[in-house]
Order: sequence, then C-alpha cells, then structure tokens
Amino acid sequence: MARPEPRELEVLNTQVITPHMRRITLGGEAMTSFPADQASAYIKLVFPSEGDDRPLMRTYTVRHHREAEIDVDFVIHEEAGPASQWAVETQPGDRILVGGPGPKKLSNEDADWFLLVGDMTALPAISVNLAQLPQDARGYAVIEVLDQTDIQDLEKPDNLELIWFVNPQPDPEGQALLKRVTQLDWLAGQADVWAACEFQSMRNLRAYFKQERQTPKNHLYVSSYWKMGISEDQHKVVKRQDAEREPPVDDPQ
Repeated sequence: MARPEPRELEVLNTQVITPHMRRITLGGEAMTSFPADQASAYIKLVFPSEGDDRPLMRTYTVRHHREAEIDVDFVIHEEAGPASQWAVETQPGDRILVGGPGPKKLSNEDADWFLLVGDMTALPAISVNLAQLPQDARGYAVIEVLDQTDIQDLEKPDNLELIWFVNPQPDPEGQALLKRVTQLDWLAGQADVWAACEFQSMRNLRAYFKQERQTPKNHLYVSSYWKMGISEDQHKVVKRQDAEREPPVDDPQ
C-alpha cells in the first residue's frame, strides 16, 4: 500500500519548554485526516531547502495530540541544524509538510517492572510512555539532558523513579548512558526495556540488555534516533547496515 502524501499543517504556536527544547504546535484543516490518538507516534517533517536541493525530511515524535492539533518538541543545539533552526525561527501562520504518522513505540505492559532510557531526542517519546504506564507500574526512567535547566516535570506512576542524568559533554564512545544504567539495582521479575538515543550509545545499551541481562525480544525496544557527526540521511544508511549485521530489536523509522 502506497504511503499517503504529506499533509500541509500550520504553525499555531511556539513555546520554549527548556533552554534546549522548543515546542511547536501544528494544526489546520489538514488535521481532519490525521488519525486519532497518535501521541508517541512518529512523523516526518519536510523542510524546504535552498536552490535545487531536494527537501530535507526529518523524523520527530508526536508529544501531545489534541482534537485538531499536535505538539512536536525540538532539541535546540548551539550549532543548529536545519530542523532546529526552523523550530527557532518559525512563527504562527507558517506552514510545513508533515508525513505519517508512523507506528507508536510503547512499552509492553505485560511485565513486572519497566526501564526507560534515552537522551533528549527521546524525551518526548519517553514522556508519553511514562504517562501511559499503569499507575501501579514500578521501575526507572533514565534521561540524559544537556543541562540542569532541561529537567522537566513529567507525569509518571508514583513507584517509578525518574533519574535525570546531566551530561553537557559529547560522548562519541557512547558510554555515559550505559554507565548510569549499569549503576541501577536490577529489580526482580521480568523487565520491559525501552531505550532510544544516539547510535553508539544505543549499540552499547543493546549489547548490555541482550547479553548481560538477557532481555527477551518481546520486552526489548532499542533504537538509535541519531548518530553523532552525520546527517539523518546518512544515519539511516548506518542504521540499515547495523540491522543487517545484528538481528534488529527496533523498527527502523
């Protein structure tokens, strides 16, 4: 079945959430064809490019979905790429093409406890996951942020510990998140693991969860959302090559 053409949505509002995260609210008449209840689903934003270059397509998560609008959270870096630069500069009334939505990636609730891990690119998806877990859920969410000021108030079950890991330094070896995760007390019973982050960090976490913790496939979602030093298009190639070498536990976006 052919994918539907991207719909053109209007920028309704912009909001600074933290110094490194900005929320853009999109809506308009084209939202009438957008499926219901798509918080945590992924979408493709199509950014215009200069000259004859092909438009840039970037993947983002639906943070909130209301009847006629969606919120999309952008990580803002000092050296902004085309997507984050657009998020900084866009104003209500601007328009952008939006493809999708793609499938949601939610925790498997048939588990004794839950572990969610990610950096700021995964924060929107983790936030939705936390809000949708059963109220009696227990476990951890480990979230890496760039600065103390990037910590947010998140809805979560009372017995799930939220651990903010502040790391302003680049981590090309992908060890920082892994080190923090291995410091956790691994709880008794079946864990459900959801993790998304930078590519090298993802590979390290995947090895730990599969080899050391022997987490079964139906309780393990691990995905890379980006790779340090390369574009999203290049990351897709690297991600596909990695999936060919390693039986994937994530679904390529």
